[in-house]
Amino acid sequence: MSFGWLTILDKHRKLLSVRNPAHLAFCILISEANQTFHTDSPDLPECFQLSVLSWLPCVYLWLACPPYLFYLQRNNMGYIMMSVLNRVKTVFALVLWIVCWTDLFGTFNELHQGHTQPPIYFVTPLVVGITMLLATFLIQFERLRGVQSSGILFIFWFLSVLCAIVPFRSKILQAKLRFITFYLYFTLVVSQLILCCFNEKPPLFSNVDTDPNPCPQSTAGFLSTMTFWWFTSMAIKGYKNPLEAKDLWSLNKRDSSEEVVPKLLREWDLEEEIRGRALYSKPPPARESNHVGGENSPEEVEVLLSKTKTHKKPSFLRSLIKAFGPYFLIGSAFKLLQDLITFVNPQLLSLLILFTKQKEAPTWWGYALAFLMFFTAFLQTLILHQHFQYCFVTGMRLRTSIIGAIYRKSLIITNAAKRTSTVGEIVNLMSVDAQRFMDLTTFLNMLWSAPLQIILALYFLWQNLGPSVLAGVAVMILLIPLNAAIAVRTRAYQVEQMQYKDTRIKLMNEILNGIKVLKLYAWENSFKDKVLEIRQKELNVLRKTAYLGALSTMAWTSAPFLVALMTFAVYVTVDKNNILDAEKAFVSLSLFNILRFPLNMLPQVISSVVQASVSLKRIQDFLSHEELDPESVDRNNTATDSSVTVVNGKFTWAKQDPPALHNINLMVPQRSLLAVVGHVGCGKSSLVSALLGEMEKLEGHISIRGSVAYVPQQAWIQNATLRDNILFGKAYNEQKYRSCLEACALTPDLEVLPGGDLTEIGEKGINLSGGQRQRVSLARALYNEADVYLLDDPLSAVDSHVAKHIFDHVIGPEGALQGKTRILVTHGISFLPQVDNIMVMVEGRVSEMGSYQELLQQNGAFAEFLRNYSLEDIIEDEATVALIDEEEDFPDDVLSNHTDMVDSEPVVEVKRKFIRQISVISGDLENPRSKSVRRRLCSERKHAEPDPEKKLPKVEKLIQAETTETGRVKSKVFWEYVKAVGPLLTLCICFLYGCQNAAAIGANIWLSQWTNDAAQNMTQENVSMRVGVYAALGITQGILVMVSSFTLAMGNIGAARKLHYALLDNKFHTPQSFFDTTPIGRVINRFSKDIYVIDEALPSTVLMFLGTFFSSLSTMIVIVASTPIFAVVIAPLTFIYVFVQRFYVATSRQLKRLESVTRSPIYSHFSETITGSSVIRAYGRHDAFVLMSDMKVDENQKSYYPGIVANRWLGVRIEFIGNCIVLFAALFAVIGKDNLNPGLVGLSVSYALLVTMSLNWMVRMTSDLESNIVAVERVKEYSETKIEAPWEVEDKKPSPDWPSQGKVEFLDYSVRYREGLDLVLKNLTLSVVGGEKIGIVGRTGAGKSSMTLCLFRLLEAAGGEITIDGVKISEIGLHDLRSKLTIIPQEPVLFSGSLRMNLDPFDKYNDGEVWKALELSHLNKFVSNQPAKLELECSEGGENLSVGQRQLVCLARALLRKTRILILDEATAAIDLETDDLIQSTIRTQFEDCTVFTIAHRLNTIMDYTRVLVLDKGQVAEFDTPSKLLSKRGIFYGMAKDAGLAQ
Repeated sequence: MSFGWLTILDKHRKLLSVRNPAHLAFCILISEANQTFHTDSPDLPECFQLSVLSWLPCVYLWLACPPYLFYLQRNNMGYIMMSVLNRVKTVFALVLWIVCWTDLFGTFNELHQGHTQPPIYFVTPLVVGITMLLATFLIQFERLRGVQSSGILFIFWFLSVLCAIVPFRSKILQAKLRFITFYLYFTLVVSQLILCCFNEKPPLFSNVDTDPNPCPQSTAGFLSTMTFWWFTSMAIKGYKNPLEAKDLWSLNKRDSSEEVVPKLLREWDLEEEIRGRALYSKPPPARESNHVGGENSPEEVEVLLSKTKTHKKPSFLRSLIKAFGPYFLIGSAFKLLQDLITFVNPQLLSLLILFTKQKEAPTWWGYALAFLMFFTAFLQTLILHQHFQYCFVTGMRLRTSIIGAIYRKSLIITNAAKRTSTVGEIVNLMSVDAQRFMDLTTFLNMLWSAPLQIILALYFLWQNLGPSVLAGVAVMILLIPLNAAIAVRTRAYQVEQMQYKDTRIKLMNEILNGIKVLKLYAWENSFKDKVLEIRQKELNVLRKTAYLGALSTMAWTSAPFLVALMTFAVYVTVDKNNILDAEKAFVSLSLFNILRFPLNMLPQVISSVVQASVSLKRIQDFLSHEELDPESVDRNNTATDSSVTVVNGKFTWAKQDPPALHNINLMVPQRSLLAVVGHVGCGKSSLVSALLGEMEKLEGHISIRGSVAYVPQQAWIQNATLRDNILFGKAYNEQKYRSCLEACALTPDLEVLPGGDLTEIGEKGINLSGGQRQRVSLARALYNEADVYLLDDPLSAVDSHVAKHIFDHVIGPEGALQGKTRILVTHGISFLPQVDNIMVMVEGRVSEMGSYQELLQQNGAFAEFLRNYSLEDIIEDEATVALIDEEEDFPDDVLSNHTDMVDSEPVVEVKRKFIRQISVISGDLENPRSKSVRRRLCSERKHAEPDPEKKLPKVEKLIQAETTETGRVKSKVFWEYVKAVGPLLTLCICFLYGCQNAAAIGANIWLSQWTNDAAQNMTQENVSMRVGVYAALGITQGILVMVSSFTLAMGNIGAARKLHYALLDNKFHTPQSFFDTTPIGRVINRFSKDIYVIDEALPSTVLMFLGTFFSSLSTMIVIVASTPIFAVVIAPLTFIYVFVQRFYVATSRQLKRLESVTRSPIYSHFSETITGSSVIRAYGRHDAFVLMSDMKVDENQKSYYPGIVANRWLGVRIEFIGNCIVLFAALFAVIGKDNLNPGLVGLSVSYALLVTMSLNWMVRMTSDLESNIVAVERVKEYSETKIEAPWEVEDKKPSPDWPSQGKVEFLDYSVRYREGLDLVLKNLTLSVVGGEKIGIVGRTGAGKSSMTLCLFRLLEAAGGEITIDGVKISEIGLHDLRSKLTIIPQEPVLFSGSLRMNLDPFDKYNDGEVWKALELSHLNKFVSNQPAKLELECSEGGENLSVGQRQLVCLARALLRKTRILILDEATAAIDLETDDLIQSTIRTQFEDCTVFTIAHRLNTIMDYTRVLVLDKGQVAEFDTPSKLLSKRGIFYGMAKDAGLAQ
């Protein structure tokens, strides 16, 4: 619009009939036009004041009222007591009504006296008066509904004041009657506006926050909410000192897991019901009873299989939309408003340029325009940030709900489903995929908003330049396919990269879980190469993505320029009369700049929609997995007397597998003890899993009476205190608790632990020995007081005398459980005579069943089994036996049954939890902690009296809390990154960015010169020259952009490679003690999250930062160049800017750090849950664990939410500064209009309009850069941890045939686990001749396994020496040492890969040698039955082999290496007696001439050894031949007596 229409109206005024009332207002308006516009003291006509200005607020209030009242009716927040504030507001509103009606009566009075007034004098007071009554009503209604601050009324009073300012001014200018009422009206409206800024008290009876630290948002007023003023307190706190977790506000109820997750799950369940599936419906949510399944509920009916063919899959997207769509739409409404306001400023700019051209126009126009520009920009800021707030909160809720849904699902999926996704993949769903959704919501509105903005911009451009715009549109349309092609390729690369990343993380996870084994075998290099190979592929994909990225950056930087170029060129060449003047050029430019954002965003949004759709599919597939049928085990069985009944049971691990158990018939009478025996892999553990409902029931019926307690074969220990592990959610009862500890022989162990039962147990029970973990697991079952006990071989991991104690005190006929039904899987023959019934299993069937005597008389398989072992054997072997995972063992089709038979805990990486302290910290890991002082403390306590916990010393935490850096990111970290990129390259990149901006400024200055041509002479001589130079400058800019972003990407990828390599290299060289005290999750986090940031997030942040920094700089240069006076304002604005920015960065950085620290517990808790899911289900603790997970997520969102608000808070303030720049640029243009040409005004103001965005992004990028560079800091921190001795020492290399004799000597040798702890071995001196067989025995914590760790230098000496064949082992390289020793670890570790790779990762041996080793380790039959033979794929952790088979694989490794010194770490614990005999004889024959050290739990294995070493408290107690030690009647004799080997 321009001022031209006023003159046109003047001409037409004469023609209009004034008599026509319809034209009345119109005529008045026209006749008054001169009075209004063309004077230096303007005023509006009275008619206009009384109509438009008075009615505007009223119309607004009446329109806003109905929806608002409806909203209040639905949302009642409790009522507020009448306060002074409320009373004053109400009184004022009533007085306003009286004032308006006084006016009305005044008019009637004049009518009475014969003064006729126009009807408007009657209508307006009436309307306004009624509106005031409505306002009064609203004030009270809001009070009753608990509204503390009213936005609706605030806007109403604001409009009223705004509209009353004009009449107020004219009333002052011309003094007349009726003013007293108006002044009164004006004063009251202003007071109402001021009162509206204050808050009411919180409502009564509202669910009062008992929160110590509630979020101030809930009580913030309207203004405070719009400007995010309520956040200021945290910004100040964060600026003064670094924020800590206790400073954070509690999460708003509406954003917490307990509200958000059920909302999504309800919708998802509906989806699943509608789309009927061949599944059982969900178990009922509440399951307090200690059951695995829920109660019977009528709707849980199996849906017929036939239905599934027709049904579509349930759509997760639809559930998300239903759950979170409505809230998100509010944000969309704000976005729509903001889009419309965006286009006001270019119109104002065109008026401003027009104004500078008209020298005689009154100055107040200019000022009015400048302030209008400021006002619209400010309004736009407020609205935009409200929109973002809604989007981000939606994103946050999405993440919470997706994590919640995945967690809940992972607790109930079947084994077949678990097989398809490893823990790593599910964690990825939680971290990466949920994150993607969160990121998408921010920009999702652009899908409709971008096209809308483009259409509007084109409409205004058409108005401005006519059809020439089509040339520009053509360019845009041509760019779309380019962008689309780039997006499609990028997506393909991303998918590829995700796969590499998954593989790499999965491999790293295994490596870290089995790091001890890698060190013992000296296999690090082989695995390092595997990781680097994957990493290389990952980086190659990244490089390709970078090429595309550079192209697309060029496309979107150049797009607006190309569009402008084409449009202007066409415009001036098409028609000689088309003149490009300042108004047209710069208004078009500012419109093109508006276009730039939607054009950039569309492809990005589309690509992130595409990414999210990949994630959506992954999540949807996971949530659609089959679930365990809660009804497979009947819990309400009252028909029979027996406690456990199985009738014709046929079970499998997955529907497509052959059955693992066939026609099982079993009745266990109440209060009886049933032993289940059989060979390795005959299905003993599978039976237990079937009873728990963990297997697929193909036919038959299972029922169990009462609650269940379950002790898995491999104990599952949580990262919590020992006491919490035993209580497992039950209330603490001192007496009961003590008796449990006593029965499970845990009391002596507590004396050794540093904090007694309040010692924190590391991840996967790392600081407990195998036996201790098993006993804790048993104590948990005992404390839980269930009706039926399923004990899956709990005695195998403990020493024989302990096993006897546990059987007598817990399991046996006299034990604590004597009144309960017990099913005991065992290999310990000696206990069999004491059980009620024995069930013998063979190949997944029940071969015979009966009491001990009956079975002996039947003379069947069982009797044969017993006869093979002479009685003395039976006695010794009591306890030991098996930690094995029984599975089926069909020779013909073995693998399919083995695929995932981790029966005891069929969860994906079940064994992960064990793998950590694998092999070497033996079954009696001495606790790595100082004992002496504390041991004294414990022994002083009498066990009879409950010990008050207060006496406990402060427990040293094993696992230190993850440290967060505080304060500013050190410049050193930036320098580290610059070094990784390369300092020269960095300078080069900055230079390129400078050039590219110079080209852009050049092009615009050229344009402003060009537009001035028009003003001087209307001729168009040098059009081609003008267009040519403009084009050249623009294209140069495009090419520079491409080159610079490409160089940057290359630099970043180089840095990523270096940083990852340093981290990986360091982690392979890190000593074992680091891994014992650092949760794996924390290390994995470095390899996944932080490396991801360095690979992908950091480069884009750096790119954006450099871009925004240089563009803000160029804006300032342009404005100062065109209006030098502007330099005066730069200083104060920069000061405010830096001030706000420092406040923000300090707070935001710390919030980011807190957020990343609270993130890891979510994932570590999650992987812990998955490994223990069968235990959690068996004890019915499902809900408690869900609650724990929810709390961890909320804890994380607590630091995330202030982070989002910090961004909004910053945005509003920074954009305000940007708006000020616009205001000043326009004001100075108005002031200096006499000596400025329109081209320069256009240039400086259009640049100023751009600056807001740059400034905003610059702060955001500074902060993102600081928070992302933290990843470099974290990776650096773990790349610089202390490393162990070098792998090879060139000048000390031992000869290739060393050690030739195998002579080992300890000279005055001492060792401790870590700095600052007590010695575990004290001054050991002994000598072992080559070829001797040494048995090492001693109680838990005596230092047995420490001794073996020392031979491998996993523990470095604290004093003394170990020599092998005269070579001091402390002087040679670790690999030289370790590759010459062989260990068969206590817990077998396999890596995913082929069986051959697991035996020989370096391909040193030929196939013949490998088969020979397999034959000697009795695996050849099993392996040759596999179709893949040696290439048999082992799954993660070797899941698809039974524990016994894995142990045999470890034996085969030892046979392959065949070194002179062999160390056996009670490797026989997980094997049944026959297999054990085979192994013992193999070792005796194959390692005849080697030196063998055996850590023995079963004395019979070492009775024929050359000598026996008895360790006690880290010192040599006895060392001699077994026969001499027995005759000495010392410690060894006592142990032999316990085991029944001596009289």
